[in-house]
Amino acid sequence: MKKFTILLFLFTALLISNECVGQKTNTDKKYTFKSGDDNGIGKWYMGREIAYVMGFEGIGWLERSEREKEENVSNLIQNMKIKFNDTIADIGAGSGYHVFKMAPLANKGLVYAVDIQGEMLMAIEKTKEFSKIRNVETILGSEKSVHLPKNSIDKILMVDVYHEFNFPLEMIASMKNALKPNGQLFLIEYRAEDLKVPIKKIHKMTEKQAVKEMEAAGFKLKRNIDNLPWQHCMVFVKKTKSIIN
Repeated sequence: MKKFTILLFLFTALLISNECVGQKTNTDKKYTFKSGDDNGIGKWYMGREIAYVMGFEGIGWLERSEREKEENVSNLIQNMKIKFNDTIADIGAGSGYHVFKMAPLANKGLVYAVDIQGEMLMAIEKTKEFSKIRNVETILGSEKSVHLPKNSIDKILMVDVYHEFNFPLEMIASMKNALKPNGQLFLIEYRAEDLKVPIKKIHKMTEKQAVKEMEAAGFKLKRNIDNLPWQHCMVFVKKTKSIIN
């Protein structure tokens, strides 16, 4: 009898263990883990390896004087057709390079500067104080959420940051929740199709890959505006149906 009880206990423990493993597999099945690029984190999503996040130590590169010439940021801002009363979210705002170009155009609206690094947000706050621009609000995001109110955003901007998201599907779901029904998401990524773009491969994306990932998160490509020297300017809008609630 004692032997039978021990065997029953072991069998039950094995069932529970297998159930837990199965639950973990179901939870994590959208991501895979394997070695890859030296600049990648070894985590893959839909066939793409996720890149390391650029730390706040790279602020100098974000604010480099050559950036306008290399990326034609003025064209990007024009592409967004910002209205005076727009509510805009810059996700992965970094030092606020784009934030402080958009804020004067949306002078009766609001620009959220969202980043997961407090040091970046501190830099934005200093610039905000110095420039006396009042319609900028900093938000400390997380790896899975932008922490923005539901149906509150007219335009979302992501510049060379999406490919670094540790949880891209969850992040886009969070943005979809924050975006108004008729809102637009501007995804800016270095063109992987163009070998002449002098950026490491893992920090680039093809239009095909971007569309695949965004469609999985409930968005469809409205237009890819081809007027930037190095980057895609892909405009996405919500689909009526998606695999995400």
